[in-house]
Amino acid sequence: MAKKKIGLPPLDWLRVFEAAGRLGGFSAAAREFGLTQAAVSQRIGNLEAWLGRTLFVREARGVSLTVEGESYLPLVQDSLQALERNTEDLFGKSPRELRVAGLSSNIHALVVPGIARFLELRPNVRVMTDSVARRSSLDEERTWLQIRYGRGAWPGRDAELIAPEVLVPMAAPGVDWGAPLIDLRGERPGWRDWSRKADQGDLNPSNISFDSMEHALSAARQGMGVALGSVPLARADLQVGRLRQLELPHLETRDGYWLTWPEDRAKSQKQRALIADFLQALRG
Repeated sequence: MAKKKIGLPPLDWLRVFEAAGRLGGFSAAAREFGLTQAAVSQRIGNLEAWLGRTLFVREARGVSLTVEGESYLPLVQDSLQALERNTEDLFGKSPRELRVAGLSSNIHALVVPGIARFLELRPNVRVMTDSVARRSSLDEERTWLQIRYGRGAWPGRDAELIAPEVLVPMAAPGVDWGAPLIDLRGERPGWRDWSRKADQGDLNPSNISFDSMEHALSAARQGMGVALGSVPLARADLQVGRLRQLELPHLETRDGYWLTWPEDRAKSQKQRALIADFLQALRG
């Protein structure tokens, strides 16, 4: 290996090295940059000669990072991200689009009511939503800004609480306690948990059971019985009187509705400010 040079290697070499290390090969890095594999190999060879260190082990089955390459990769990644972030802050335009993904029920109950407030803060931003059918689908969703339900801890993601989950017996006007109970299956606490917390004793079994809070609230709106409803998701119905909270104990949970994004996104000041305004609008 040639004697290392003093100073900073060319940015192009560092970007190719970062891609090859992140993607695990020269071919993948070549596809990302629209180069040939030979061109990628040449740039990394130049970088190794500049540093005087071997960064990749070349084998018949492919390449792998050396110990020094593994140590250098996160330093290069942090530096490139900082350069991109600071360039965006200094010279970039304000974001013109905000795109958020979530369950259809969460988009309907949490995002739609907040859009008007958000557009008052950001009149030139276009709001786009992407609905997913199942909560587990969010892990594969390409839209990186997401509404999630849980306790705020997802590996690799930052999260800000929109609203804690509070469950309350609720029903349509004219439907009182003693009407049939609407059961909801899933991870939320149910009527049995509420009964223990409220010291209400045994409850009559329910003849109606849903696997979606959205459906349970819809049944309650139609006067089919009493639902143990989510206050955040039923907020609009409660405000206009389609549903009302019964004079019974509330059940606070450890879960909530969160605005989340990958840790490596939203690093620029402008992106963070956009998310902060969106969060303010969602919280109402």
